[in-house]
Amino acid sequence: MPIVGGRTALTAFLALTYLASYGASAQNTKKSEAANPPAVGVLAQETQTTGEMSRQQIELIDKVSAYFNQMSSLTGEFVQTTAGGSRLRGRFYVKRPGRFRFDYARPSRLVIVSDGRHVAIQDHDLKTDDRWELDQTPFGALLRQDVNLLRDARFLDVQETEDSIIIAFEDKNQQAPGPLKLFLAKKPTLELRKWITKDLRGLDTLIELSNIAHTDDFGPDLFKPAPVVFDRLR
Repeated sequence: MPIVGGRTALTAFLALTYLASYGASAQNTKKSEAANPPAVGVLAQETQTTGEMSRQQIELIDKVSAYFNQMSSLTGEFVQTTAGGSRLRGRFYVKRPGRFRFDYARPSRLVIVSDGRHVAIQDHDLKTDDRWELDQTPFGALLRQDVNLLRDARFLDVQETEDSIIIAFEDKNQQAPGPLKLFLAKKPTLELRKWITKDLRGLDTLIELSNIAHTDDFGPDLFKPAPVVFDRLR
């Protein structure tokens, strides 16, 4: 549940499963929203348990778990594309365990930041500050100290192509609503390149990463939510 109240639309948002979708919806409250075309990606309908998966699929999941366990710090750029075709850009920063930050480029003033325990979704135009526990989001399973997706996730899709590993999963304990679909490039080394989330209407939002760099040169307050100045009631 949110720690700090905000707009009704964001309260209904529920968790970071929909963080990408929220980035667009926060801006769309200021303008009319275009009709949504078909979703950009569809997850498998049947959930897979470990016993139903092949040995190759289990090995792929273990590879992805090992990738996140070895991840220390990352930075780069992202592009967010909604099912309606709107696009937002920005920079991201990740520092395991549990810390990350998405700074959306102007004209957006949206910031999504995790201090390792809570995720804050702050819109400095709308002066909203809404927060969830990190474990209420699927990113909690990916950025915790000990990543073990076979233990913590329920799988909807596990496959390998010539150049990618694709895994779709949801939280096994159902703390985090909604699925997350990851796309990891295999060459030159295994690396997360994009993911798809599904919003409350069943529409997909795509996040694509680029210019990824490994660095540990982060300021001491980068992963701390900034104060949001609220307008006084008139």
